[in-house]
Amino acid sequence: MSVPHSRIIRIQLLVQLLKERNLTVATAESCTGGLLGKQITDVPGSSAVYPGGVISYCNRIKRDILGVDGDLLDTLGPVSDPVARQMAEKVRCVIGADVGIGITGLAGPDSDGSGRPVGLVYVAAADEARTLCRECRFDGDRSAIRAQAAEAAADLALMLMEE
Repeated sequence: MSVPHSRIIRIQLLVQLLKERNLTVATAESCTGGLLGKQITDVPGSSAVYPGGVISYCNRIKRDILGVDGDLLDTLGPVSDPVARQMAEKVRCVIGADVGIGITGLAGPDSDGSGRPVGLVYVAAADEARTLCRECRFDGDRSAIRAQAAEAAADLALMLMEE
């Protein structure tokens, strides 16, 4: 699947802004499975701003590697605002980056049995001072939902850095 031009520009803008500000970004991705990290590393010179990320596809990785609160995972489930926020905050610390991005959601084609709809995604971006989170509802097939989620997360990180 090719990446639409507007997405490429957003990712390039994110990398450029990080470079200009001498900042780094780390990603914690669940439903996107590393797609945002791939898009960032597709940009030449991104190694200066992207030390790495964690693909936390299961709750055990969210809890044991990232340090997401197990009680949150048990009570709210992995697809929730507080979990996305903690993913962004924790990956920032685990990787040692200035900005953290968290993405968790349901890409389909099936729901997870929780009653939450396919296409429900939470994206979060955190720096040392604050965390932003957005609930998103995306349409399309699995690939389209994942692409939209990565794009929304990059947009939120740009918003965080521009405020």
